Amino acid sequence: MRGDDAAGLEVVRRLTDLNGQSGIDVLAHEGEGVTLLELWDGAGAVVLVDSVRSGATPGTIVRIDARAAPLPAELRESSSHATGVAQAIELARALGRLPATVVVYGIEGVAYRLGGPLSEPVRAAVGPVAEAVRHEALALVRVIHRPAATTEEH
Repeated sequence: MRGDDAAGLEVVRRLTDLNGQSGIDVLAHEGEGVTLLELWDGAGAVVLVDSVRSGATPGTIVRIDARAAPLPAELRESSSHATGVAQAIELARALGRLPATVVVYGIEGVAYRLGGPLSEPVRAAVGPVAEAVRHEALALVRVIHRPAATTEEH
């Protein structure tokens, strides 16, 4: 990994206890963004965490409803991968394979040296993002698994 590029992996490490709860899958992904489409296949909701480079203050946290609209241009062009998260989302949208809910949490990175550690601003943001993702995932599970309303005939 390249320094702050590991922000999402650090968040995942803090959420492994959610794995398997009510159908939640906590997955770490280090490959190209295009392979995310296979991971999303059949998912009703997806919450992603990634390092971003938009020019904001390092450690800034953004939350984006990626289902509502394309990710902002500065985030679409900030990946260190050939195909990043934003490009994967747009490909899935074009192919009709985007899950019903897609939320992206981005942590503004600053240090991307190969083999380097997380920068202090990113390290400080990991905990709050992990808690936000935890609450969001559990809320999404409640919505997805809510029993359908029934009507009674009299």
